[in-house]
Amino acid sequence: MASVHHRNASVDGQRLFYREAGPKDAPTVVLLHGFPTSSCTFQNLIPLLADRYHVIAPDHLGFGFSDAPPVDEFEYTFDALANLTAGLLGQLKAERFALYVQDYGAQVGWRLALGNPGAVTAIVSQNGSGYEVGFADEFWKPVRAYWAERTPRTEAALRQALTLDAVRWQYIHGVPDPSLIGPDKWYLDFAMLSRPGNDLVQLRLMADYARNLILYPRLHSYLRESKVPLLVIWGRNDEIFRLESALAFTADAPHAEVYLLDGGHFLLESHLDTAAGATRHFLDRALLPAPVRRTPVAP
Repeated sequence: MASVHHRNASVDGQRLFYREAGPKDAPTVVLLHGFPTSSCTFQNLIPLLADRYHVIAPDHLGFGFSDAPPVDEFEYTFDALANLTAGLLGQLKAERFALYVQDYGAQVGWRLALGNPGAVTAIVSQNGSGYEVGFADEFWKPVRAYWAERTPRTEAALRQALTLDAVRWQYIHGVPDPSLIGPDKWYLDFAMLSRPGNDLVQLRLMADYARNLILYPRLHSYLRESKVPLLVIWGRNDEIFRLESALAFTADAPHAEVYLLDGGHFLLESHLDTAAGATRHFLDRALLPAPVRRTPVAP
């Protein structure tokens, strides 16, 4: 099994933690995590890809083991997170790469693709939305209220997403057998969210999420025009981004491969083997050269 290295890099004065594995001369795959987790969400996937790919999995600023400067020292936006990620990839000389995106990671990944379309060789979206259709009303109602008006009332409702119960719910909702999900992940996520000042970091990003929806028409044009290889893997029971979010990709990318699994938002916790297998087969077809077929020479 490939060794996984745990490294830090300074990008624009901020320390970013990242996991790296696999041969550096192999095609690069960048794994981008969502809320409320970190690159830890990929710790079981990385070894399953690193035998044939160069895998990079950073923690976004404000998450995991990366720096988390207070909001009065850093303007937290998805544009800023994408710029830091691009800076990290530049330092690592990752000029071309495939993306595996989930949740918030999709919003970072779309910006990388739109900012440098020629760099992206393939995309895997695992419960990472690029369409407003499928936003689950119950989950997004308090977020939309906060977008419309930032008041103590709307903030208090949104702060519920930062509680241990809410973090746990993200992991177990829609999973037929919740006993498959270990509690270590949600306790680690909650501990990171509970660092002094990190609540304000998360509120800033939740407020900025509204700008992602404005970006989506550009993403749809990119998918149509680039015809970038696309794999959509989705938990059909996701109560954050419903099934319609997955199916929407096929309107602009009819060539997309879509896998719908009997799980929730964090499929790698409940369906690792299936998701990893589909990802490996997809990346192999998209990134690796076809075997050379030799024509027999007549004697």
